[in-house]
Amino acid sequence: MFLSVLLDLGVGYGIAALGAGLAALGAGVGIGRIGGDAVQAMARQPEAMNDLRANMILTAALVEGAAFFAMVVGLLVVLKEMPAAV
Repeated sequence: MFLSVLLDLGVGYGIAALGAGLAALGAGVGIGRIGGDAVQAMARQPEAMNDLRANMILTAALVEGAAFFAMVVGLLVVLKEMPAAV
């Protein structure tokens, strides 16, 4: 009885919320690695600083865009109208 009510409410909502959170976490880790590795490369080759900075910003923007897309999809699933519980 309890399991059928739980499944009617939608376990998918929790999974979608978890997916949105993981997307945000993954983007944060990815952008942090991009920034850290770019700073390390700038320290090794200061003459390439402008090229590295441009590539770092472009890559971080692409990662952030993909993360926003994943979060929006997850939140759309979570925030859609829930069916009436029986």
